[in-house]
Amino acid sequence: MSLPLNATKELLARLVAFDTTSSKTNIPLIRFVQDYLAGHGVESALVPTPDGEKASLFATIGPAGVPGVGLSGHTDVVPVTGQAWTSDPFTLTERAGKLYGRGSCDMKGYLAAVLAMVPAFKALPLKVPLHIIFSYDEEVGCTGVRPLVAELGRSLVRPRIVMVGEPTTMTVVDAHKGPMRWSVDVTGKAAHSSLPHLGVNAISYAARLIAELLVIEAELKTLSPQPRFDPPYNTLQVTEIEGGTASNIIPVPCWFGWEMRRLPGFDVSVVDARVRALAAKLTGEMQAAAPETGITISITNDVPAFLADASAEALPLALQLAGQNETFAVSYATEAGLFQAAGAPSFVCGPGHIDQAHKPDEFIAIAELEKCLAFLARLGAWAAA
Repeated sequence: MSLPLNATKELLARLVAFDTTSSKTNIPLIRFVQDYLAGHGVESALVPTPDGEKASLFATIGPAGVPGVGLSGHTDVVPVTGQAWTSDPFTLTERAGKLYGRGSCDMKGYLAAVLAMVPAFKALPLKVPLHIIFSYDEEVGCTGVRPLVAELGRSLVRPRIVMVGEPTTMTVVDAHKGPMRWSVDVTGKAAHSSLPHLGVNAISYAARLIAELLVIEAELKTLSPQPRFDPPYNTLQVTEIEGGTASNIIPVPCWFGWEMRRLPGFDVSVVDARVRALAAKLTGEMQAAAPETGITISITNDVPAFLADASAEALPLALQLAGQNETFAVSYATEAGLFQAAGAPSFVCGPGHIDQAHKPDEFIAIAELEKCLAFLARLGAWAAA
């Protein structure tokens, strides 16, 4: 089979031209994909947001209503604001065997390769169908794919395998950490800064919570490391903070955000309970001075850690198609854990390297697209056999 590299590059140029930063709509890109698929006789279904500003897409090539292999990727990209690009981030630019543009690596290169293979897939007598699954808002916590996942086994067929095409240089990834994020709001009582005994300092109480988080962070580094990961332990960090009103006012508001990236199998509820217990104790101190004060803790996002089902057919198939005998683990998160939790055994494998993503002059090597196309061609041959 001749690999459709030129078509992949042309499709990637079209996809990159859509500014699908997570804060914006992805509908123009989704309509383009729908029209492209329809031009090849492939129907697709959308799972839109209530306001219609975004949508995920699900399409099947091959036998209808039969569980097949899902080819999954997200359409959103991270912002370019404040980044120094040497070319227009939304115009695909080829230089020295590399294709530059926002999302070229993460992960429109994979999407383009999947779409370029549609004519070849259509020409095969597929016994196992191939499902195209394109989502939104992965970059802000894997939120957009969740409504689609909820429809698997209901309005949409549940795939028997899902290949999530995040950049892994086409190596097979069978495990990743799971990020969980919290928002902490501390409310104090205002007073003149010369009379601190008349107020409740929200920043001071936030600092006591943060000090405990630093202790937990250090403890996590010593608990059951898993050397496959870099770093090999659960990580915790405060990522955002804001507070106070003026330098001569006891601060009423203070807010901070923190996250954990936990290893597969780690019970994060233990950490959550420990922080909440301290917050309850501190709230008691605060309210003894002023009843209107307090601390509120909210979980703002939770992406499950991923560990592939070793008993399922997904990993042996992935390794066979990749021509490899070893799997890898990564510290970044993907949608794989959500698919697997919904009963669709998954693996992660896609073109490009994660180090090339999210930064100015993001690129994907053309050689990586060629490797991806060859993998997909082998997948098609397997599905037809």
